[in-house]
Amino acid sequence: MTAPAMAALAQPALAAQAQSVDWLAITPPTLTAVLALAVLVTDLFLPERRKSLLGVITLAGLAAALLTLLPLIGEDRATFCVADTAGGACSYTADGFTLVVQLLVLGGALLTAVLSQAAVRDDRLPAGEYWFLLLASAAGAALLPASRDLATLVIALEVASLPAFALVGLRRGERRSSEAALKFFLSSVAATAVTLLGVSFVYAVTGTLHLTEIAERLPGADPGLHTLAQAGVALTLVGFAFKTAAAPFHFWVPDTYTGAPVPVAGYLSVVGKTVGLTGIVLVTVLAFPSYGEVWGPLLAVLAAVTMTAGNTAALRQRPGRRHSAVRLLAWSSVGQAGYLLVPLAAAAYGAPDAAVGATLAYALMYAAVNLGAFAVVALVARTRPAGRLTDHRALYATHPAHALALGFFLLCLAGLPPGVVGLFAKVAVFSAAVEAGLGWLAVVMALNVVVALVYYLRWTALLFRPAAEGATALPRAVPRPLTAAVALAALIGVALSGAPQLILRFTGTGLF
Repeated sequence: MTAPAMAALAQPALAAQAQSVDWLAITPPTLTAVLALAVLVTDLFLPERRKSLLGVITLAGLAAALLTLLPLIGEDRATFCVADTAGGACSYTADGFTLVVQLLVLGGALLTAVLSQAAVRDDRLPAGEYWFLLLASAAGAALLPASRDLATLVIALEVASLPAFALVGLRRGERRSSEAALKFFLSSVAATAVTLLGVSFVYAVTGTLHLTEIAERLPGADPGLHTLAQAGVALTLVGFAFKTAAAPFHFWVPDTYTGAPVPVAGYLSVVGKTVGLTGIVLVTVLAFPSYGEVWGPLLAVLAAVTMTAGNTAALRQRPGRRHSAVRLLAWSSVGQAGYLLVPLAAAAYGAPDAAVGATLAYALMYAAVNLGAFAVVALVARTRPAGRLTDHRALYATHPAHALALGFFLLCLAGLPPGVVGLFAKVAVFSAAVEAGLGWLAVVMALNVVVALVYYLRWTALLFRPAAEGATALPRAVPRPLTAAVALAALIGVALSGAPQLILRFTGTGLF
């Protein structure tokens, strides 16, 4: 056969594999990734005294990435589509679900960047590396909710995770920071390996990696491969459960958070957790809806064990222990992960769109108030680096606005007024469990909420107690970026508490 004839035969096959690119749809993660590279290159040419400019560039770039979400509102756009599949299976989709999660992760990264302005200077962190790693991780986190095939999903997960390992260990010469980064890295690598094994099982059964095609082919798969498919579904969830800090994959959390710079710990507690939850949503309700009898009970048990383990450990934190403030927030984040998993378990039993919306509503509330709490902890840690809970005693006497803000954040996490948004989010999660017939899980959640009230209220009470005899008062001067981070988080929390019903309207996912 002649070369021209072979080329003519190859043309249809090549055309079938051609993929369109919608540049507007991929702008948010692409702009963030380009900005990361720009910061890294700019760092090479800036003198040391002007490194603070990199933080300003990061803030401006993340704000611009958030603005690129506006033209996508109300539209469902898809790109990187394979032409020879029924309906054109796509690897990237910008729908309502994608936009809500991208708003959450890019907004969380922006608030972390505001909080980090003072930390980079005070902890003498290498500015170029810090801002590059933060932006690179945010780019992966923004890509993940739009991923609609397992390969892109795993790549996005690793792009979000690998820079986070380096951020945790960026305090050079500090043993605790290096140990935390190593523990985080080794645990995550093991979880990713298990996930890839699960993905390979799913591919062996279905012959595709696209989530919608997996959902179509799994029910009609060879009955002899049923056990392999079940194993693939369960194993694929492991890596995402690790990122969510779901028990028993949560053991890395307290040591990693205490070893990391405080803004990085806050970033992991919000954006890292969102990445895991998003992955769980996509692989369960989009790819594996026909295997709800496998992942539904599994997620329900994970939710119950996670919230119980997190709240019990948080309750046992000793106020006078070093780093007890961050450790309490770390264990609290594990407990909150359990609440976030409840609606996802309920999605297996009906109304998945409403269940996913309840999870996103809770995640939006949690992101704002948890980062605000980390911002106040960072404020106190500037002059009391031991980071004890008792170091926050009498904070109201020297910094009344910051004390009131921290009290508000803690009450939101506890679900008590005036933190109405926290109460509303918990009611939404609780209702999802009841409507799905998971009464036992709703009871476990109610008991855990009561347990969590104890340690949240203990910390809140410390803020307003008189100072201990002989205690050194905190300096009244506060860096403007820290105040801005606290004020922004408080503003979001107050706005959502004033109109909590809007949060569920906003998180209508459009995923189904």
